[in-house]
Amino acid sequence: MTSGATSGDTTTSGTATSGRAGAASVTGVHVTRAEVCVVAVAECFRGDGEILANPIGTIPMIGGRLARAAFEPDLCMTDGEAALVANDRAVVAPGDRIYEYWNPYRSMFDWVWSGRRHIMMGATQVDRHGNQNLAAIGDYAKPKVQLLGYRGAPGNTINDTTSYWVPNHGPKVLVPAVDTVTGIGWDRAAALGDGGRFVEIRRVVTNLAVLDFDTPERTMRLRSVHPGVSVDDVVAATGFDLVVPDEVPESRLPTATELELIREVIDPDGAREREVPDPD
Repeated sequence: MTSGATSGDTTTSGTATSGRAGAASVTGVHVTRAEVCVVAVAECFRGDGEILANPIGTIPMIGGRLARAAFEPDLCMTDGEAALVANDRAVVAPGDRIYEYWNPYRSMFDWVWSGRRHIMMGATQVDRHGNQNLAAIGDYAKPKVQLLGYRGAPGNTINDTTSYWVPNHGPKVLVPAVDTVTGIGWDRAAALGDGGRFVEIRRVVTNLAVLDFDTPERTMRLRSVHPGVSVDDVVAATGFDLVVPDEVPESRLPTATELELIREVIDPDGAREREVPDPD
């Protein structure tokens, strides 16, 4: 097991490129943990091309729009209701929306059932194989806590690329086995044979790290740690044994262009910071 970076301050430096415009270097600018999470979410959509990006939640919405604005211009984004919109800003009043396409339920399910969609959902629990629980804690017949229910998770995971956002990484969320399966993971997909051939649980982004399933057994692997977080921190906050490579990189920082997009265009009100406050 290796230990990750433990620097307390996060500043951007060097020069990187983004798909939208030439990115200037940024030196000495503090980048918050929330902004690192936004970039990590955006990276989940890299290479997706012309599909429906369907990130659910504050930082997922900001990250999805950053991906489209910075390096995946063909992504389609919903307004959360019944239309596709072109706005870069994450939260837009109805009168300010730039409508691209009417997207009622019958059209939405064309996207879903054809697999032309990448959804990022939340997870009350997610296990080492990527199974998700949104329905209940404890025995489903008599749960300790009743949650949202199954919602669209079964159809999402069986048809579409799926990633998860976990704003509070801890052993009660990343568990050895979920109490109830709402979204299926890699192990259940394998058990379905051809019926699970379209399942792709791509990544789990948390407030501490990025995790994926790029292992022979399709079990959860530590992909990167956010600046200021160590490998030991992530291992201690996870309720099962992660696959930890010999070398674990830091999650990348935003480029100058991306930081400007996040702060001035996509989320000028700073909603990201309320979801993931900067560590002391």
